[in-house]
Amino acid sequence: MQERKIYTASRVFTGETWLSDHAIITRNGIIEQIIPSKDVDAGTAVIPFPEQIIAPAFLDLQLYGAAGKLLAVYPETDSLYRLNEHCNKGGTVYCLPTVATNTKETVFNCIDAIRHYWAEGGKGIGGLHIEGPWIHPQRRGAHVESLIHVPTKQEVSEFLDYGKGIIKMITLAPEQCTDEILDLIRSNGIIISAGHSNATYTEAKKGFARGITTVTHLFNAMSPLQHRAPGLAGATMDDAHVMASIIPDGHHVDFAAVRIAKKAMQERLFVITDAVTDTTSGYYQHQLGGDKYEAGGILSGSALTMIKAVQLLVQNNVADIGEALRMCSLYPARVMQIDHVFGMLQPGRPVNMVVLDEAFNLTGLLQD
Repeated sequence: MQERKIYTASRVFTGETWLSDHAIITRNGIIEQIIPSKDVDAGTAVIPFPEQIIAPAFLDLQLYGAAGKLLAVYPETDSLYRLNEHCNKGGTVYCLPTVATNTKETVFNCIDAIRHYWAEGGKGIGGLHIEGPWIHPQRRGAHVESLIHVPTKQEVSEFLDYGKGIIKMITLAPEQCTDEILDLIRSNGIIISAGHSNATYTEAKKGFARGITTVTHLFNAMSPLQHRAPGLAGATMDDAHVMASIIPDGHHVDFAAVRIAKKAMQERLFVITDAVTDTTSGYYQHQLGGDKYEAGGILSGSALTMIKAVQLLVQNNVADIGEALRMCSLYPARVMQIDHVFGMLQPGRPVNMVVLDEAFNLTGLLQD
């Protein structure tokens, strides 16, 4: 039997346009129609959201753990269930759990955890984002310096073979990697993101031309924009195609810098939370300090959720509500080349929707 649901809301944001007093008709978890609420047949049962907004749900392409279980410390399925539950509470339905510079064994254990999670039917986890160890030690941030190194082709091949189908993104410093290694990673369908990098403007642009499509947490842990040395930050804003993530929590990047980057990059700038969780084990012992995390006195991660990021973007005049929503939904979906599934409400797409009140608080998550 086909299950049909009709959701109504005062406002619907399709990811492209705003609609007032509309209904979203779904069948078996797929959007069938979006029509004015007045056109719904009289007497038909609806699920109403008066004085609320329905919009596309969020994607988070970089976060490390939740609910006291950092994935690198607890590479097991329970960590991923907790992470997905945490994401759902912030309006996120697709995420890339991330492992920062670590041992080969730890990375492989994280790969195994995702493989087992999928085998159990676990939802919401898109794959693994590996951040390091092929980064520049001078731009390591909170990463463990002793584990940072220049990769060999054999090492990269081992990672790619073991993580086939699971590794979806790798953050690396382009100046630390040969063209052969970049080509090898790309040939496996993995997104390469430049980050924790001391690249010059020229080195960064060369990497972009070689197939690096994304930049990790703009401004943080990278060669800065200076008037005689534009660096990776400058190359990113100056490029016409490369996209970049940013952490809009007010600690990682001043909101004035976020506004500047947004004006320069427009639809190429998207949000990540970079969220971590408390832990007293492993290489990264994050401790909550106010509304951010630190490790060894160094800023090491955020306490953001995606819905909080939306609110901060609007409150700090980075974007209006529609563009803030796109920065957390449509644009990361484009990065992953899954914008045919996520980021828009259109007939034929799966139901992945958030419900917000008029103050942009999350009041519901809809996944039929």
